[in-house]
Amino acid sequence: MSSTPEFIIVTPQYEPHIALIQLNRPKELNALNLQLMGELRDALKILDNDDSVRCIIITGNEKAFAAGADIKQMAGKSAIDMLNIDQFSTWDGIKKTKKPIIAAVSGFALGGGCELCMTCDMIVASETAKFGQPEIKIGVMPGAGGTQRLTKAVGKALAMEMVLTGKFISADEALKNGLINRVVPVELYLNEAVKLAKEIAAQSPIGVRLAKESVLNAFNSTLDEGLIFERKNFYLLFASDDQKEGMNAFVEKRKPDFKGK
Repeated sequence: MSSTPEFIIVTPQYEPHIALIQLNRPKELNALNLQLMGELRDALKILDNDDSVRCIIITGNEKAFAAGADIKQMAGKSAIDMLNIDQFSTWDGIKKTKKPIIAAVSGFALGGGCELCMTCDMIVASETAKFGQPEIKIGVMPGAGGTQRLTKAVGKALAMEMVLTGKFISADEALKNGLINRVVPVELYLNEAVKLAKEIAAQSPIGVRLAKESVLNAFNSTLDEGLIFERKNFYLLFASDDQKEGMNAFVEKRKPDFKGK
């Protein structure tokens, strides 16, 4: 980010080792236009390379995390226009973030907003949160992972109903069906995300990175392939100073001081 972003607010040290990115198009309910997504990708890349950051939170505001993509940018486009714009390459860049990302969600998380939540690693929601993939209502379908990540999270039956009818689900329904981590009162949703981020930031950064990589790999491999991948990452951590520090601290009954090396 060579200049100050227009549609996101980035706080690299919102809390020690925790960065906060706030989506900031409140009049449009944080609709995800091309510029916002580019700014988000660039911010995540910078934070991913910042050794002082160990966990990243993405949030919106109380009314909306993000109420969808910016339909005005797409309404008049042809298939070839969309192919050339290649908006999903930005999403591919976001997906490459190595550090854990928590979505702190209140209000609407719809369409691209729901897909952005699911691109994150964990979701903390307020009681007012609504999740949905309503693209079918405007003659299209999810295109940024909605049919894939939602199905893997909640199963075929509910995903099919949400995608084919545009039905929204509440925070409680999302929790019951495995889409999110927890539900808290609206005034606490960001604090709860920070609390979770602090727990993660207290761990070995390199251990967290390889553990996240291994969990995500489970979606793209057979069990046997996943176990081989997991085992290699497990062995790799024995080359780290953090492994020595963590195990020595355990033996010595003290709190470890992880450095990410």
